[in-house]
Amino acid sequence: MSVNPPYRADIVGSFLRPEPLKAARADRAAGLIDDAGLREVEDAQIRDLVQKEADNGLALATDGEFRRSWWHFDFYGMLDGVDLVDLDHGIQFQGVQTKPKGLHLSAPLGFSETHPMLAHYRSLSATIAETTGAQPKFSIPAPTVLDFRLEPDHIDPRVYAGRDAYVDDLVQTYRDAIAAFYAAGCRYLQFDDTAWAYLCSEEEVLKARDRGIRTEGLAERYADILNRVLAGKPDDLVVTTHVCRGNFRSTWISSGGYEPIAEQLLGRVAYDGFFLEYDSDRAGGFEPLRFLPRGEQTVVLGLITSKSGELEDVDAVKKRIDEASAFAPLEQLALSPQCGFASTEEGNVLTEEEQWAKIREVVAISEDVWR
Repeated sequence: MSVNPPYRADIVGSFLRPEPLKAARADRAAGLIDDAGLREVEDAQIRDLVQKEADNGLALATDGEFRRSWWHFDFYGMLDGVDLVDLDHGIQFQGVQTKPKGLHLSAPLGFSETHPMLAHYRSLSATIAETTGAQPKFSIPAPTVLDFRLEPDHIDPRVYAGRDAYVDDLVQTYRDAIAAFYAAGCRYLQFDDTAWAYLCSEEEVLKARDRGIRTEGLAERYADILNRVLAGKPDDLVVTTHVCRGNFRSTWISSGGYEPIAEQLLGRVAYDGFFLEYDSDRAGGFEPLRFLPRGEQTVVLGLITSKSGELEDVDAVKKRIDEASAFAPLEQLALSPQCGFASTEEGNVLTEEEQWAKIREVVAISEDVWR
C-alpha cells in the first residue's frame, strides 16, 4: 500500500451526516441551542467518524464536512469580498434543483487568517492526534469553481472591471489559503472542482455561455490560474483535486468523457493527484489518461459509486483498473469512491452501513491490486 497521499485506498471527503448532527443543526436553526452547543455535537460526531474511518481500513481521515451545509458555499462565503446571495434559480441536477444560492463580489477578494475553516482543520488534526494517528485530509472548493459560477452581474464594477480583473486577487487568495493551512499543519489538501467536469459537457458549456461566461479558452485559463496558485507550494504539501460531475441527493449534472480537458488538466496542471469519477459510462473511457506525465502524479480512479448502496462487482472493478493501466502506469493509479457521500448536508440516498461497506470494498480491492 502507498505510504504517502494520495493513498491506494482514498476518499473524496464527505460522509453522511449522523442523526445527532442533523438534530443539532435543526436545533441551532430553531434557536434551541447556541453555537457552542452545536460545536459540542459536531466535535463528538467528528471524533466518532475519525475512529470509524480507521476501523474501516483507511490510512487517512477527514471531518466528513460535518461542519458545512455545502461543499463550496460555506468556504466561499467566509472569504473576504464574497457574499452569499439568493438567486432566482438554483443549480439544475437531473430531476432536482439545489437551493437558489449564488456568489457576489462586493469587495476585493482575500483569505483571512480568521477564516473559520482553519479552525476546522486544527480541530480535525487534534482529534486525529488524540485517537487514530491517521493522515488528516482537508478539502476546499477550487478557485476555478468560483470563476465558473460567478455570474457577470454579480461582480461589483466599483471593485473589479470584469472577470479578468479579479484573477490576480483570486490567485493570491488561494496562495494565502495554502500558506495558512500549511502553517496550521495541513499536509494533504484537496481542491474540489466541478468546473473541469462542466467543460466535458457541451450542454453545460452552452449554459455557461448563456450566463455570460466566455467559454473559449476556458480550459487554458483554468490551467494557468491553478498553476499560478500551486507555484512555490511546499514540497511536503500534497495538493490534489477532485473533478466532480455533480453530487446532490444521488443525482448528477455533467456527462461527457475527459478528452476535452485532459491535455490541459492532466498534462499541464501541477497537482499531485487527480480524483476522477469513473463510476458510470457518462465519464467515457480511460484513453484521456494518456496525457498524465510519467512520474509521481497519481490518478485516483473513482470506480466505486457513492450514489447508491449497491456494492460493485469486485472482479469488474479490478478489470477496469487493469484497463486504465493501459493508458497510465499502475503505480500512478489508486482507487476511491467516485465522490463524497454528502456533498451537501442532505446526503446521498444510501444508509450509513452501505456507506461503510463501500469504504471497505475500496480498501479490500486496493490491498489486492497494489499488494
